[in-house]
Amino acid sequence: METPAHETEVVIVGGGLNGLLLALALAQGGVRSTVLDAGPRALREDPEFDGRAYALAVGARRMLTALGLWRELEGQAQPILEIKISDGRAGEGASRFWLHFDHAEIEEGPMGHFLEDRYLRRALLDAVDAAPLVTMLWEAPVTEQALLPGGIAVQLADGRRVAGRLLVGCDGRGSGTAKRAGIGRVGWDYGQTGLVAALAHERPHHGIAHQFFMPEGPLAILPLPGNRSSIVWTERTERADMIRHLDDEDFLAMLRPRFGDFLGDLQLAGVRYSYPLSLSLAESLVAERMALAGDAAHGIHPLAGQGLNLGLRDVAALAEVVVDARRLGRDIGAEDVLADYARWRRFDSTMLATVTDVMNRLFSNDNPLLRLGRDVGLGLVARLPAVRRGFIREAAGITGRLPRLQRGRPL
Repeated sequence: METPAHETEVVIVGGGLNGLLLALALAQGGVRSTVLDAGPRALREDPEFDGRAYALAVGARRMLTALGLWRELEGQAQPILEIKISDGRAGEGASRFWLHFDHAEIEEGPMGHFLEDRYLRRALLDAVDAAPLVTMLWEAPVTEQALLPGGIAVQLADGRRVAGRLLVGCDGRGSGTAKRAGIGRVGWDYGQTGLVAALAHERPHHGIAHQFFMPEGPLAILPLPGNRSSIVWTERTERADMIRHLDDEDFLAMLRPRFGDFLGDLQLAGVRYSYPLSLSLAESLVAERMALAGDAAHGIHPLAGQGLNLGLRDVAALAEVVVDARRLGRDIGAEDVLADYARWRRFDSTMLATVTDVMNRLFSNDNPLLRLGRDVGLGLVARLPAVRRGFIREAAGITGRLPRLQRGRPL
């Protein structure tokens, strides 16, 4: 690495949601960053709706508010007023045991909001463009990274170098940043595929999200503004491969027995897509002058809708640790600073990965004894208000040690 380097304070690899939000959070605290994205900007700006939507917990909404983004996004977001969880089989409907969460059981208002990817991504790109402390480099794949005296540098495919005091990998489950640092991963493939689509339906959803557990995997129905919903339909991979190649009418014919008719007639309202489901945990969240956040640190099953929320808690915690260290005159890439971040985030990410893994294994089968046990469990929780309220607060992201941004306080 002999080429003169572009100098910054934090180098962020990955221009997805977590990378952009980390840059904006650091900028609010006065820290300069450079975000490197391997693809072209046009790919991130594609306005075509492919069904992707995120469940933003209360903590995530507070974070977006603290960063000055929520006012623009609120009009496109659907409040989560209720969540209904049930067990059953396709064509037979839900079992008589089900669990109901209502936002009225907590004081913080809606349990969260559903927001389409296209709106959140556009708002983040616009905010990054307007942030003088953020430099965005597109079509900038990283090929090498190396430690420097008091810093770290990356080499780009076109020969450019970018150097800073800290390197952060926000580059997904296959994180090249983690691999180049020698950080391994543990996990496994679930043998399941998530089929994602947006639907228009005849009847209003009333802000109710549904999680319907079937033997092949869960079907999540996520309400969007208007008479629309996004679905994440989990199927065994072989069957999912067949379903995703169907035309739209045949796809809907396969979906209807699982979805039911409670929202009336269904029509597709966007492009369908699919992705394989797996568990993937980095063996360490940090290395020398390097940290991981988001899917680069942990990729979990989507059944609880907590993947992005988990990443946003990483981003908020890392930004807080870095900003506070800088204000105290500490080296932001020092081992003890990064250890603070790792200690803060490891338990939360490991616990949520374990919970989603166990839930998927428990519910994604048709074993009569397990079915009886989980139905009784759902019925018991439904009759215990204190336990149910605890689950609601956990899902809303308002428990445990929260970073300032997730409490709605700017850095």
